[in-house]
Amino acid sequence: MASQQSAKLDRQKFMADPIMVTTIVLLIAFLTLFILYPLAILLVDSVITDQGISLSVFQRVLAMPSFQTAITNTLKVGLLVSVVSTLVGLLFAYVEVYVQLKTRFMSGLFKVVSMLPVVSPPFVLSLSMILLFGKMGIITRGLLGIPDNNVYGYWGIFVVQTLTFFPVCYMMMKGLLKNIDPSLEEAARDMGASRWKVFTSVTWPLILPGLGNAFLVTFIESIADFANPMIIGGSYDTLATTIYLQITGAYDKQGASAMAVVLLCITLVMFIVQKYVLEAKSTSTLTGKASRARMLITDSSVRIPLSVLCGAVAVFVCAMYVCVPLGALFKTWGRDYSLTLKWFQLVFTRYHGLQAFRDSFLLSLIASPITALLSMIISYLVVKRTFHGKGFIEAVSMLAMAVPGTVLGVGYIRGFASGVFHTGFMQAFYGSAAILVVVFIVRSLPTGTRSGISALRQIDKSIEESAYDMGANSFQVFMTVTLPLIKDSFLSGLVTTFVRSITAISAVILLVTPQFFLITVQINEFAGKGDYGVACAFSTILIAITYASVLLMNLFIKRFGTSAKTSKE
Repeated sequence: MASQQSAKLDRQKFMADPIMVTTIVLLIAFLTLFILYPLAILLVDSVITDQGISLSVFQRVLAMPSFQTAITNTLKVGLLVSVVSTLVGLLFAYVEVYVQLKTRFMSGLFKVVSMLPVVSPPFVLSLSMILLFGKMGIITRGLLGIPDNNVYGYWGIFVVQTLTFFPVCYMMMKGLLKNIDPSLEEAARDMGASRWKVFTSVTWPLILPGLGNAFLVTFIESIADFANPMIIGGSYDTLATTIYLQITGAYDKQGASAMAVVLLCITLVMFIVQKYVLEAKSTSTLTGKASRARMLITDSSVRIPLSVLCGAVAVFVCAMYVCVPLGALFKTWGRDYSLTLKWFQLVFTRYHGLQAFRDSFLLSLIASPITALLSMIISYLVVKRTFHGKGFIEAVSMLAMAVPGTVLGVGYIRGFASGVFHTGFMQAFYGSAAILVVVFIVRSLPTGTRSGISALRQIDKSIEESAYDMGANSFQVFMTVTLPLIKDSFLSGLVTTFVRSITAISAVILLVTPQFFLITVQINEFAGKGDYGVACAFSTILIAITYASVLLMNLFIKRFGTSAKTSKE
């Protein structure tokens, strides 16, 4: 009875706050219009034809040999990439957590490998793969003397996606392994079990749900990937590239919508399993934090082979990233390796480089603070407030994580090209800078929201309640109490959004108009034409921008973040 009265009082207090109510209404409208509506319009356009409601579009698409091949190719690549990426990520995490690394070089190498995919465009490794193993590859043609090596297709996509996604699995598995109480494994060792037996009978069961989680996350990323199959796929089509070609080459918008719905259904099923089944299991299997420090493996028979194997993979990954700036500095890759700045000069004198960097930088800069603030507001409402519609806000804001960029791009075309519900309302939104900013916001919103929720759950409710008791309204409490306490997450979300926005391609390539030049679209265009020097020059400058952004964020958080204040006190 007392709890019901308390909840009733909270609701009355909540409804009496006009700022809070207005914020929630505007937030629901934003999420509905820019996330739910484009996805719903895809389904509507796929089933409504001139003859009424019909599945004829799906029947036509499913009967197309190109679509059947694309969906088979996508699932094949996604399955193999997920398995190998998860296992390689587990190996890296196990070596870092369980094995004593003798040198700082190895520890630093692991950190670099985990950071590189974050600060680099999504297709850098595809460019590197072509430069190293393509027809004019420095390894295949230069070292091995293999002329006209074909790196395009299934194996090219597999290698590139594996090297791109295994660091994500590595970071996920590293956290899981660190949280396992070492006493569980040491008890098995004291009973005479070998290290392999301990791993298979103790460690493996504890991390199995986490492995499944990493597998599904990688699978979603792999089948939704557009940039790598577009550059290195050749004639090996995947769903993402087929949807793009269906709308830009065949001009079949209804067919592209039906294909997008199929891809969305696959990713949604995987996302639901990963989010609501495996994540829950993984948190209940582990014991929280380790009770004491783990005794690292020093046995040379284990340490040396594992360290050498991981070190070789890490060095290979770093070498592939180094190829991109080298490709921008060499005069003619495969023939003349004399140094030149010709490609950088062409970027800015002939290929609209200055406008591309200006447009990409400004649009990303506009999207970043909006996304960071929206993420913190959503996190605050989800964690600290109880109201009707809270579940809707949380679910829809996280839904964008499961939506491939290509699907979202098609949804925005179908939803806004002729106005909302084809009424002409908001038709000017399509083709403007605003639609690119909104796409950047929607794509980065789930990442910032997850970070904000984690940070807010660590703040005691009484801190905010004391501010309310002193007469502050919800806006004042959020800006003066809550936001300063989670500003590390806010700053992290801001820079993460900037990096994700300036390196995005899958959604914006369908929405960008000739009046805007985006760096990633330029890179894709020149890589597709075989102008790898120009593509590498664009990529090198883009990597420098994103790396500098992350570096500045880390310095700023150390200087002005909450941890800095704590250390001073």
